[in-house]
Amino acid sequence: MRVAVVGATGLVGTVMCQLLEERNFPITEFIPVASARSAGKKLNFRGKDYTIVTNEDAVKAKPDIALFSAGGSTSLEWAPKYAEAGTTVIDNSSAWRMDETKRLVVPEINANCLTKDDKIIANPNCSTIQLVMALAPLHKAYGIERLVISTYQSITGTGVKAVRQYEAEAKGDTTVEKAYPHPIYGNAIPHCDVFYDNGYTKEELKMVNETRKILADDSLRITATAVRIPTTGGHSESVNITFAKDFEEGDISRLLDEVSGITVQDDIKNNLYPMPLLSNGSDEVFVGRIRRDYSADNSLNLWVVSDNLRKGAATNAIQIAEYLMENNLV
Repeated sequence: MRVAVVGATGLVGTVMCQLLEERNFPITEFIPVASARSAGKKLNFRGKDYTIVTNEDAVKAKPDIALFSAGGSTSLEWAPKYAEAGTTVIDNSSAWRMDETKRLVVPEINANCLTKDDKIIANPNCSTIQLVMALAPLHKAYGIERLVISTYQSITGTGVKAVRQYEAEAKGDTTVEKAYPHPIYGNAIPHCDVFYDNGYTKEELKMVNETRKILADDSLRITATAVRIPTTGGHSESVNITFAKDFEEGDISRLLDEVSGITVQDDIKNNLYPMPLLSNGSDEVFVGRIRRDYSADNSLNLWVVSDNLRKGAATNAIQIAEYLMENNLV
């Protein structure tokens, strides 16, 4: 099993490499891939140093699986070339997510849609993954009609440049190169990704469109506001749901607790609820503050938190790869 990690030196790529080790993914040949700037440098994997190569060299090596986390433009250019060489690409960028010919996969929800012919598979947006993990069992049971989502997103979702900005500003250094148009330390910026003419950001519309695609329901009414906050460890989401059917709060908790990959943390008497500090380094999606919305019929509030670099990106991609192997699809 030859596995390439494209973007191996980035934040998500680094976590991908760590998780391949942690999860004991069966690899006979490891191929770390990065830009020409990093090519020739060494990357340690399972106690051995590997030479970082370019995409040109990696495609020639014909890996069985390529885990991509190198940005949309790189994916648009190189994923088809890997696919033509027979490689199955699992891409973490937004490049292929809304392509009607590509699968958008969260393994716990819709991995059964995958076939051997799927050579480019899209990994959803980090905020979408944790959201649909909580939504899928509830949609099946009660029929979701409308969603109102507010996110509170970690700086790690932007990348290394954002982390450097935050760390420098925490030390009082305002001269650092900025990933955001404003200071992030001690601030909250309601601006994730670029703005569109309709006033929504790309991040907000990703959540709308990807959620509909993964849940296979274009009738869902969804609106979102995405906010960047000065924290690491995970993204947080306030989710307001209106169902077609009424529910019991205890049944909501039970349904969620039965889902592999979800941990319910909802003990307000003991101040237990999901937080980025608790999700950091975990592959779980944490759900809490489960309570009825008394302002509307059949409506519910949830608080959802998950490590955006793990389940929100690297873990989900590797789980897809594991599913492909277990089902002889690669």
